[in-house]
Amino acid sequence: MSGVPMHRDQVLLEITELLASHGFETSNIYDRSCFDMMARRELILLLLKVLINVDGFSSQQAQEIKRLARTFLASPLIVGFKSKTEPLEEDVVYERHGIPVVAPETLRNMVVDEVYPEVLAGRGGYYVNINGEILKEVRERENLSLKDLADIAHVSRETIYKYEHGMVRAYPETAMLLENILNIKITLDIDLFKTPEPESDMLKSDQASETEDNPQDISPEPKELIKLGFGVLPTYRTPFDAISQANSRKEKENILLTNLEKNRNSQALKKMALNVKDLSDITKKEAVFIMESKRVVECIEGIPAVNTDEICEMENCREFIQLLKERKN
Repeated sequence: MSGVPMHRDQVLLEITELLASHGFETSNIYDRSCFDMMARRELILLLLKVLINVDGFSSQQAQEIKRLARTFLASPLIVGFKSKTEPLEEDVVYERHGIPVVAPETLRNMVVDEVYPEVLAGRGGYYVNINGEILKEVRERENLSLKDLADIAHVSRETIYKYEHGMVRAYPETAMLLENILNIKITLDIDLFKTPEPESDMLKSDQASETEDNPQDISPEPKELIKLGFGVLPTYRTPFDAISQANSRKEKENILLTNLEKNRNSQALKKMALNVKDLSDITKKEAVFIMESKRVVECIEGIPAVNTDEICEMENCREFIQLLKERKN
């Protein structure tokens, strides 16, 4: 992956080969989705979007990827070559609508050498995060006051105080000068593969924000699952129709890639099932088809199918999950 822009399909192929050769299980490529691919290595789950020009990434795509990332505890990442006419620099983290953006070589450095970037691109230039505890510890060990260190580094006493308390970022040049003065590394790596923390009542909060952002939206489907005690989050640019999560504490770990029949013919449902099975394997989450027609089908390409009439006869989400296990087996 060179710094020269190439066809996006070629970039996706090279990224797939890179990840696969370093222990990642990779999904198929989904061009019409808000993400292009998923990749997993042990606890690391990546949601990747590849763009030649990252300015083409919309806020709607960002919102969708953020929702998926929170649901699956995944790390969202955009890989791009340029912004406007300027190429993205290696080992610098950019940002679009709250999603981190890196150049292909930065991704390679993280995957192959486990070398993570330190520099963030922001308004006004480049910045780094300072390990305030280390800075304070070494300063005090060297018997330097805040003013002493500030005078040597050509910054204010207040700035050193803010560095030590994690209140501001530093310019790379200032951080480098402080490291030379103290003879120790004080900058923090940016671990873009770090597993995010889970959020409680995730689907409920997401549904609330979704309604606020799009007041014209109707209630999420399928309503039958909501009545059983599932939170349902519709998705708009993904290979599945919704994400469902049991609200019960005992069943809360059950997150389902949910697919609706929506008058799709058998061929369309089979194609959809192959895609959702691929993503189910990567995310380690179960999948289900909710059928409205009267045709008898219990599985579609290995994905359990449940009729809405069957759901109406159930009392809680536990019964539903048990039926999925039986049909999958």
